Amino acid sequence: MKKNSWACFLLMLAGIVIGGFIGDLFPVAWLNYGQTFGFTNPIVLDLGILVLTFSLTIKITVASILGVIVALVIYHFL
Repeated sequence: MKKNSWACFLLMLAGIVIGGFIGDLFPVAWLNYGQTFGFTNPIVLDLGILVLTFSLTIKITVASILGVIVALVIYHFL
């Protein structure tokens, strides 16, 4: 039986979100340990009548990595 790669991607995304939520919910220092990277200052494109702001920040923590691992284990057993 062939597994769907979109299902794996969505499970990993859900694992990142749920892991980050759990890391913020429980104030344990080692769960929130991680790195944040991306654009620190947003890029602003002002076209006169339209202003576009581009920004991307990614925060990788121990809790989100654990969420991805749990999601991959769930995907393996589906």
